[in-house]
Amino acid sequence: MKEKGADPYDLKQQENVLAESRMMIPDCRKRLESSLADLKEILAELEEAKQKEGPEVTEAESTVADIEKLFETSES
Repeated sequence: MKEKGADPYDLKQQENVLAESRMMIPDCRKRLESSLADLKEILAELEEAKQKEGPEVTEAESTVADIEKLFETSES
């Protein structure tokens, strides 16, 4: 937008949107980490109760693996 000579007001608005988005990332990550811990706890409880089978459990395990992989790449 800057290169195209956009209106300064529009630029300021877009900068504000960008700043707000950047502030949301840590909160979203914190909530995702909390939800991941909850999901792992539920899976552990299911394993203890020997009820760890079914498509939902498989999907939950896949989700845990995907999120952990995502966290690994973002920490690198």
